[in-house]
Amino acid sequence: MASSFNLVALKTIWIKECTRFLRIWVQTLVPPAITMTLYFIIFGSIVGERIGDMSGRPYMEFIVPGLIMMSIITNSYSNVASSFFSAKFQRNIEEMLVAPVSTSVIIAGYVGGGLARALIVAVIVTVVSFYFVDNVSINHLGILVLTVILTSTLFSLAGLINAVYAKTFDDISIVPTFVLTPLTYLGGVFFSVTLLPGVWETIARFNPILYMVNAFRYGFLGVSDVNISAALAVIVVFNVAFFITAYTLLQRGVGIRS
Repeated sequence: MASSFNLVALKTIWIKECTRFLRIWVQTLVPPAITMTLYFIIFGSIVGERIGDMSGRPYMEFIVPGLIMMSIITNSYSNVASSFFSAKFQRNIEEMLVAPVSTSVIIAGYVGGGLARALIVAVIVTVVSFYFVDNVSINHLGILVLTVILTSTLFSLAGLINAVYAKTFDDISIVPTFVLTPLTYLGGVFFSVTLLPGVWETIARFNPILYMVNAFRYGFLGVSDVNISAALAVIVVFNVAFFITAYTLLQRGVGIRS
């Protein structure tokens, strides 16, 4: 009975989350397509022609996986952060916490919504890339899919944690602005980390997003600046750490219960 109840609760939360971002698709799905199109035009068509090849691939082809991964990170994070904070602000998250619903189910429902939005945006950005790149091939489908799921889950959990601590809507934008954006731009989206001078390359390898971008690029192009096994291990470790953190915060009612 408990498992059946939790399954219904999970399905309900997930459908509610998907309905929320699909209802306002002009705000949630269209902007990423426009933003990525601008990236392709500026960094790919204009700058890319002068750069030439990167890691043995045409520059435009090289940045496609990075731009898709950037959209996955941004959208999975923002979806859960804004949705969970809204639920907390309206004080209906407390109803779920006092209901006979597992904390893991609540987390999985919100993460599922972030994953769904990230996958839809990833498909949109991939379709957009077809207009700029003639050859978009997939070399390792399994690694590509696994990286997408793990990365989206990770940043959905991160968005939930941010929402738990946030006290105002402005607090939600602090992490994306001062943490996610710098780490993403320095995570090998637009360049190969091997081009950096010795000490800076070493520092760059402490950036977890570098491993996500390169694992995804390996799935697409078959090239990577890092060991793929190590990259997947890093993503899994962060997922476990963030899930434990999110679970503990909700169990204790941090930022929710007065």
